[in-house]
Amino acid sequence: MAIANNSSNKLTNIELSIQVSLSGLSFSILNRNTNTIEIIKELHFEKSLNPLEILDELKHLFLKETVLKRNFSSINIIHDNDLSTLVPKSLFNKNYLADYLKFNSKILKSDFIAYDPISESNSVNVYVPYININNFIYDKFGAFIFKHVSTILIESILQFEKESSSTKMYINVSSNHFEILILKKGNLELYNTFSYYTEEDFIYYILFTAEQLGLNPETLNLVLIGDIVKHDNLYNIAYKYIRNINFGDRKDTFKHLKKTKSMYSNFTLLKSF
Repeated sequence: MAIANNSSNKLTNIELSIQVSLSGLSFSILNRNTNTIEIIKELHFEKSLNPLEILDELKHLFLKETVLKRNFSSINIIHDNDLSTLVPKSLFNKNYLADYLKFNSKILKSDFIAYDPISESNSVNVYVPYININNFIYDKFGAFIFKHVSTILIESILQFEKESSSTKMYINVSSNHFEILILKKGNLELYNTFSYYTEEDFIYYILFTAEQLGLNPETLNLVLIGDIVKHDNLYNIAYKYIRNINFGDRKDTFKHLKKTKSMYSNFTLLKSF
């Protein structure tokens, strides 16, 4: 979804993308002139914050990071939370946004609700953005685009898998939560997000999801992306129960000034460009 006003940023061909969650902030800058990611930075909080505290952290980030004082031709804000739900396009009515969310999310009457069409799955993603973050970015820059993290995740993976003839489970790992996508023959069967505190939580939700969809862990194709590496605790416990594990690939179309942690790290942040 886009927010626009009458102000305009000086055209520099430099784009900024910021991902906001209760557990951290990250941002990246893409120079379209050189087709290069010039910077990726992450800030992880010691504990989950509330939206007001996140805004304070974001303001401090803009004061501290000189690279954020540049003029940007476009700005993307990614809202990373569990306040979202997918609605089939055929059933979607923008007059009933709160009704779609109230069955699986705790929302307030004062919450602003947005939605992102997802053409690849013929669905609409209804969600609650951090409206105080949106207001801050609007006051600072004017026009910008915002999306829910799951919109970017679903769109990107469906693009990757559109010619696939197999069944795959994608896991996008963050520091205290992860998203699961199940795809069968290139079609989205399930999307969900889970909080975890231990490795046992992590594998429990994966195996529970597989069981609910009748997927055999012995033959399941699991693809890992995000904040996970081979032989860390999360990988090891997953491999104990699931043998067919691979790591994903962002399939970047741009260069990097500095090497990224992996070809699947910061997946949604970099796929937002």
